[in-house]
Amino acid sequence: MAPLIEALRGYEILDSRGNPTVAARVTLSSGVQAIGHAPSGASTGKHEALELRDKDPRRYGGKGVLGAVRNIEEAILPALRGMPAEVGAVDARMIELDGTFVRKSGLGANAMLAVSCAVARAAAIVSGEPLWRSLEMAKGRAALPLPMVNILSGGLHAGRHIEFQDFLVMGHGFGTYAETLHATVQVHRQARVVLEKRGYPVSGVADEGGWGPSLPSNEAALQVVTEAIEDAGYRSGEDFSIALDVAASHFHTADGRYALKSEERVLSASEMISLLERWAGAYPIFSIEDALEEDDWEGWRELTARLGSKLQLVGDDLFTTNPRRVQRGADLRAANAVLVKMNQIGTVTETLEVLEMARTLGYGAVVSARSGETEDSFLADLAVGSGAGQIKIGSITRSERLAKYNRLLEIEKDERLPYSNKLMVPRQFGAPQ
Repeated sequence: MAPLIEALRGYEILDSRGNPTVAARVTLSSGVQAIGHAPSGASTGKHEALELRDKDPRRYGGKGVLGAVRNIEEAILPALRGMPAEVGAVDARMIELDGTFVRKSGLGANAMLAVSCAVARAAAIVSGEPLWRSLEMAKGRAALPLPMVNILSGGLHAGRHIEFQDFLVMGHGFGTYAETLHATVQVHRQARVVLEKRGYPVSGVADEGGWGPSLPSNEAALQVVTEAIEDAGYRSGEDFSIALDVAASHFHTADGRYALKSEERVLSASEMISLLERWAGAYPIFSIEDALEEDDWEGWRELTARLGSKLQLVGDDLFTTNPRRVQRGADLRAANAVLVKMNQIGTVTETLEVLEMARTLGYGAVVSARSGETEDSFLADLAVGSGAGQIKIGSITRSERLAKYNRLLEIEKDERLPYSNKLMVPRQFGAPQ
């Protein structure tokens, strides 16, 4: 008989920004125990599942999660006790109990995700398989993902010196994940040298571990990253390409325009697209995330029509890992890739369903961490098991990031899996593979 869920313990832990988040520990009738952590975002889309916070100003500025912890022990445990440790059934029971479906405002997406990850990990332990294999969506689909690595940050992640949130590199000119990681470390280190040479102050790292310098403009960041690639001895556009997280919702104005103060411009959606198109022609840019505001559907349609055959156009705030919004994007022909964040939807099962949906619709997929992360490496196994092909963790500093990068090194060492080291524009709204 399969082991049954016997106990659940929730507790408040701190994420990488020093804010509370939720951890859950499940105990099975066989004695197996497993833990799951819920990450937390700073740059959140308004359509995300609800992260339940206490709003008590006396604790952590209102960001405590003791209510979510109580929901684990007082609401979720009674509903799950005696069930087999099967994540699909467990997630379905929690969604039913919550009663708000995508929103997760009843129990809290942070409480539900911590439990979901703990149960998935416990099931893998019981099966004797690595976690990635138990998450594998179809036999033979598992693959090591290409890392999309943060080099410079701006926006909400680095004091708003510039508007764009992240400037990242994708090392696609290398044969193994380990070789890619080594080369990326070289580029990250060289970026600091370039910043200092150009006289840009570097006071430390940003939320996701990339450099958070005071830069005069977004284009200056593109110049620094391109120079760092080449000064590190690599070929821009051949060994490394650049990915942008524009996070445009955060500088979208009430009259529907985009205020780039560092560029001394206020742009319409069409003008914003033209600016990105020009920069993509001048710099080795392959991927652009959240190029426009999260509900600017018409702008996204124009963006995709103009750039979707040449670039990966990723929806994060646009889609928020929400199947309804992904389907709307497909219907409108908006974007060609989905950023997948587990806590935007709240359970492992729903995350896997969105990944499968993206594949069916011909969208690319990028499995992503949050700016507020923990040392839980679950995300690395999810990226491998789903065969998503890309992972966005942050930079190659700070332990909450390195836990995932190092887990991928471990998987590569232990398993003979293909490595997704090719850049391909997603099959825009194509037929299922």
